[in-house]
Amino acid sequence: MNKRTYAGLTAIFVLAVCAFVGFFGRSQAATILSEGFEAGGKSAYAAGNVTLGTGSWNLDDALTGNTTSDRKTGSWSARVRNTGIVSMNFNVASAGTVSVQHAVYGTDGSSTWELWKSTNSGSTWTKVGATVTTSSTSLATASFTVNNASAIRFQIRKISGGANRINLDNVAITDYIAPTPTPTPTPTATPTATPTPSSNVNLTMGNPSGATTSIGNPTNYLMEKPQYVMSYHRDNGRPNWVSWHLDPSWLGSTPRQDSFRADTSLPAGWYQVQGTDYSGSGYDRGHMCPSADRTKTVADNDATFLMTNMIPQAPTNNQQTWANLESYCRTLANSGSELYIISGGQGSTGTIAGGHVAVPANTWKVIMVLPQGTNDVARVTGSTRLIAVYIPNNNNVVSDWRQYRVSVDTVESLTGYDFFSNVPTAIQAQIESVVDTQFVGDWEMGPDKAAIEENEAEAMPTKK
Repeated sequence: MNKRTYAGLTAIFVLAVCAFVGFFGRSQAATILSEGFEAGGKSAYAAGNVTLGTGSWNLDDALTGNTTSDRKTGSWSARVRNTGIVSMNFNVASAGTVSVQHAVYGTDGSSTWELWKSTNSGSTWTKVGATVTTSSTSLATASFTVNNASAIRFQIRKISGGANRINLDNVAITDYIAPTPTPTPTPTATPTATPTPSSNVNLTMGNPSGATTSIGNPTNYLMEKPQYVMSYHRDNGRPNWVSWHLDPSWLGSTPRQDSFRADTSLPAGWYQVQGTDYSGSGYDRGHMCPSADRTKTVADNDATFLMTNMIPQAPTNNQQTWANLESYCRTLANSGSELYIISGGQGSTGTIAGGHVAVPANTWKVIMVLPQGTNDVARVTGSTRLIAVYIPNNNNVVSDWRQYRVSVDTVESLTGYDFFSNVPTAIQAQIESVVDTQFVGDWEMGPDKAAIEENEAEAMPTKK
């Protein structure tokens, strides 16, 4: 039974499941650390350790301030300048989420900063989530999903803005509670035709950056559509990542709509990238969720032409390397597999569209391949196949995507995202460190008919 049929049966069990949850309750993550910088203190920017209310922290090019220009909820907050770092010298037992309040100091200009984590007591560090821009004089809250079940510590790194100072306050960490699998109901009704699956299927394996629907999170803004889900970056004018599910239930005979257009569902006041904004730039309007992966209905295919689903791609990359991998994914889906796919761009080589769209220096894609079935997270094992590629976004790439295979761990370290986070961490560690070497024949490398049509359309002078 495919997921479209199965989804139609789910509704008859909703009341029973709700009653079960309501009766027994759900475990709630508890805040295990809350640092407001009120206890202890450090009056100089020189690097040094300071004992705060939660333990020992290292403040490098940072201090604790209580002037009228410091933004704070109590009497004190951390103040960071240049490329300063605020770092824990101790571990917490686990971490589900991290939140940090931030604002500019006084009348200083904007800066950006990042959250980093270490699971080996500070020996090595990995970026968590998306880069955060601080530009307001009022404290805003940045939230990050971590979902780490073992000992972990964090540091906050200011990465731009020079001498502009920022304030940090109320660093909060919740513990990690492993999700309890929902019992799979046994259908008793006669299967009936169902509409396009809920967008939830596209996030079955997790939210890689902890994106939210808060407009106060413009660089990691969650957008859910029935056909795919994304984290959108307002300032880059393109998605950070797009996630979608692929199996035969998404495939049909609907022709390509070629309806490139602005996404009017963006929050008011945000620039809407237009369908013609890439014209004359030398870059293709590169689909993340491909048109050919959504051919069951006109609505499904039409949704893939929203410009929020596009990144600027070099023609050789988009029309050859990328297209060949897209075709291979559909070959797998038509051969008994279902796929969970996430793709995006990384880095920057300038902008187009009058500065509204940042051109990524590289493109990446991670793919989980499962036999078609249900209860997919529970079916992921240490032998589940993952494919990951990291491809330069230029016209010097070769058409053979196999040459760009890397591990999922590598893409995570380059992007700061946590892919397949709903999978148990022990299994993640086992499969995400492996570079796919499964044999892919040369006869499986060429673009299929749908990819050829897509390439021709995107290569047209008016459709760059």
